Amino acid sequence: MTPGSTQPGRSRAWVIGAGLAGLSAAVRLTGLGWSVTVFEAAGQPGGRCRSFHDSALDRLIDNGNHLLLSGNRSAMALLRDIGAPDPLIEVAPARLPFVDLGSGERWTLRPNRGPLPWWVCAPGRRVPDTRLADYAAAFGLRRAGDRTVAELFDGPPGSARRRLYERFWEPMAVAVLNTEAADGAARLLWPVMAEILFRGETAFRPCIARTGLSESFADPAVAWLEARGGRFRPGVRVRSVSFGDAAVSALNAGGETVAVAPGEPVVSAVPPAACAALFPDVATPAEYRPIVNLHYVVGDGVALPGGLPLLGLIGGTAQWLFLRGDVLSVTISAGVAEAALPHDRLAGTVWQEIRRATGASGPVPPCRVITEKRATIAQTPAQDRLRPGARTRWRNLYLAGDWTDTGLPATIEGAIRSGETAANAIGRPPAAG
Repeated sequence: MTPGSTQPGRSRAWVIGAGLAGLSAAVRLTGLGWSVTVFEAAGQPGGRCRSFHDSALDRLIDNGNHLLLSGNRSAMALLRDIGAPDPLIEVAPARLPFVDLGSGERWTLRPNRGPLPWWVCAPGRRVPDTRLADYAAAFGLRRAGDRTVAELFDGPPGSARRRLYERFWEPMAVAVLNTEAADGAARLLWPVMAEILFRGETAFRPCIARTGLSESFADPAVAWLEARGGRFRPGVRVRSVSFGDAAVSALNAGGETVAVAPGEPVVSAVPPAACAALFPDVATPAEYRPIVNLHYVVGDGVALPGGLPLLGLIGGTAQWLFLRGDVLSVTISAGVAEAALPHDRLAGTVWQEIRRATGASGPVPPCRVITEKRATIAQTPAQDRLRPGARTRWRNLYLAGDWTDTGLPATIEGAIRSGETAANAIGRPPAAG
């Protein structure tokens, strides 16, 4: 049995998984005074939030498209802490453009500064043909209970309430929850309202990775950790765990047995299925939803409205377009049916929608389709109740991951917040001597 890494005079902590939850926990633990080792089964950090060079497209692309908002306080704090250089493209002032592919109608949501959302009173700032009274339904999120998004917000066909649902609540729910609005837990949208929409324009600014997700998050986080004596061990899978005296006592990591001394915390920041395999007594959600991403190399033949880097689509297969350089990326959340389609067929269907939305022309350009079959848990009321907290019945084992119970949806912000939560539950190491 090996003692693992040691920094003289510093207590050790162990993190399993180098996705954003694990990296967030590691950064926070390091700041609290622990000497941290991070094990990662893959050859690179980032988990589902990473970028790579695609040889077929000859471009750097993200494994999945991720939209952040400037009010995502945990994500923004992590970027500041690790000193990521100019990591995001921010749309300021906040604007969120949409096009209805059926009617061709276009509009842009433009929230105002300050916590009082008077922008919903201004027809030119809100969804067209909607009523102010329908926006008041947002306060029902706080006490939504087990109601779904559709149950809380949908209205009769042809009504202003239905238009607001189809053009605001449904696309927001699918994007945030990665779950169909008819099934998605409405209560999970309340934190989005409280932390973003009720804080005004400065919290609502859309942000995307400037170069790539790895370059914005994972790579700077690993560099920050290693500069402070932490260890990142890629390609090392933790295959099993030993217990003794109601605590984790050893990790089988990459074929070696790493001793975990009494008082040394372990943070499991792996997906639910992997967590259940390592810790069978931990109850985890068991239903998932996919996300399908398409990346087209479009040259200079596509521009999005107003020169913005994103566009929301209503009434089509695709839901969001993101333009970075000459790569146009498309997100299809909760894309259960789309995940089963042949890639060339899906790329052709989505390209026709892009042409209608942007005025682009020509045949389907080079495209890479990436499907994350288990992108997130299914964020239904039933599955949400299965999300565990950070603490476990073992004294030194803590959980992190966007699927844990942070009170937030399973997003980048939720993943990073979960790492903070686990580290804060651990606290500072005991004083030496």
